[in-house]
Amino acid sequence: MRTQFGVLCYRIRDGKVEVLLITTRGRGRWIIPKGWPMDGETPAGAAATEAWEEAGVTGKLSHDLLGFYAYQKGRGRDRMPCMVAVFPLRVKKLAKNYPEAGQRRRKWVSLKKAVNMVREPELRKLIKGFDPRTIR
Repeated sequence: MRTQFGVLCYRIRDGKVEVLLITTRGRGRWIIPKGWPMDGETPAGAAATEAWEEAGVTGKLSHDLLGFYAYQKGRGRDRMPCMVAVFPLRVKKLAKNYPEAGQRRRKWVSLKKAVNMVREPELRKLIKGFDPRTIR
């Protein structure tokens, strides 16, 4: 089992919470930005770096852990079990140009729609229960 760090990017629009989902580079599944640990960086900091690289977002990062979800990275014989620690990030800016801009799509959706778009059951549960009012 490998550890990754992810970020649930969110904003408040007309009093409603929206989250930003991105597609995987390979099959185009909807996910949240995530990646591997980085030397000299906190778990939340590594997650925020991935949010910039994969989704072009910057904002107010919280070190409050929202929870974990598991998934299988890769396909066939190359599958590797991963556990992702998820941190919230309130998006302040969404850039047009960022490192993986040409490789992924991104989309703002309601919590309810996001739950239906992601595949991983534990990530669905995290999104469904997300309440930004509980973040310090």
